[in-house]
Amino acid sequence: MTDQRKGSDAEPTTHFGFKNVPESQKAEKVAEVFHSVAAKYDLMNDLLSGGMHRLWKRFAIELSGVRTGNRVLDIAGGTGDLTRKFSHLVGPTGQVVLADINESMLKVGRDRLLDLGVSGNVEFVQADAEKLPFPDNHFDCVTIAFGLRNVTHKEDALRSMLRVLKPGGRLLVLEFSKPTNALMSKAYDAYSFAFMPLMGKLITNDSESYRYLAESIRMHPNQETLKSMMVEAGFDRVTYHNMTAGIVALHRGIKP
Repeated sequence: MTDQRKGSDAEPTTHFGFKNVPESQKAEKVAEVFHSVAAKYDLMNDLLSGGMHRLWKRFAIELSGVRTGNRVLDIAGGTGDLTRKFSHLVGPTGQVVLADINESMLKVGRDRLLDLGVSGNVEFVQADAEKLPFPDNHFDCVTIAFGLRNVTHKEDALRSMLRVLKPGGRLLVLEFSKPTNALMSKAYDAYSFAFMPLMGKLITNDSESYRYLAESIRMHPNQETLKSMMVEAGFDRVTYHNMTAGIVALHRGIKP
């Protein structure tokens, strides 16, 4: 949670992994992490998830309801996995906007998609999820995959996503969550805090960024809390689906 104060005049603090930092510093620190990991982001995703991230994203796409002619916003779109699929689904009469606050991730995504021949109906925008630079009632679908946990003010971001959606539009939040049984939770802790930083050190020479990523997952709201946050932001018919024993959850909400 944000807005923790040490005194009446102190700057609000928020979590950066397991540390508390001034709110004004979190975005900068998160940016440093993703500047560091951008070049090897896809490789590390495959290694650390055993390729499972592709199945999780495929399920999100299936649940999105995106079809020909739709306008889609892919927030924290990074290297463009979802954008590439949505580009094919919406076709030449639709549009996909890949938005990311991190310049390095946005460049990697743009270069990758252009190399794959994905162009024409895709736009790349550097944007803050808390203050989306798009008109009201503009998109048929908004997605954010493995990005919400890095946002300082999650409530503000959810309200911003609601604003840019058309009435009846869908928000999908794909994010690491809380395992649904104790045995899996213990195994996942051991994996996250030992194996992830080790692989980060071996492949990217950066164990600290992957330690932060593991910590940020633990600090992210659990399934029911995030559902309540989406309802509070104004979404209707909010549901979630646990995947891989709750390691990942896909939340879906509709704009009234």
